[in-house]
Amino acid sequence: MPIPTTDIATELTHHPVDRLASNPDVLFVYGTLQFPEVLEALLGRIPASTPARATGWRAAALANRVYPGLVRSTELATGLLLDDLAPTEWRALDDFEDDHYNLHRISLDSGRHGWAYVWPAEDVLPYNWSARAFQAEHLAAYATRCAGIAARRIPRAS
Repeated sequence: MPIPTTDIATELTHHPVDRLASNPDVLFVYGTLQFPEVLEALLGRIPASTPARATGWRAAALANRVYPGLVRSTELATGLLLDDLAPTEWRALDDFEDDHYNLHRISLDSGRHGWAYVWPAEDVLPYNWSARAFQAEHLAAYATRCAGIAARRIPRAS
């Protein structure tokens, strides 16, 4: 399957002042936010989720980072769709995400749409991020770090 011709490079280089201004509804997560330990650390709860897939995207490994970036591809990104996030939880997750990410509405294989944090082209490695390797090597420390971040600067949902 060819890479979709829709050019989002311009969208990715422009970081809106408020990524949540378009009132996103459901979030497609494909990396560290798939792990209950990370969501619990950041939000104080584990939101309801359903498995989801997005053809035309991949969860790419990133140089010098333990988390991935969603990039255009001929491949298939798998993840979860979080569909019960409160506005305060959206804000907490948006505050947590790196400023390099752009919140972008993508098509899912189910026929639905979801919002995803998409990564620009820089620092993308030629192979995919491994959830299994992350879980084995980094999850415990990452979740602890997320809890610390949440305690310092991200308001928890009530």
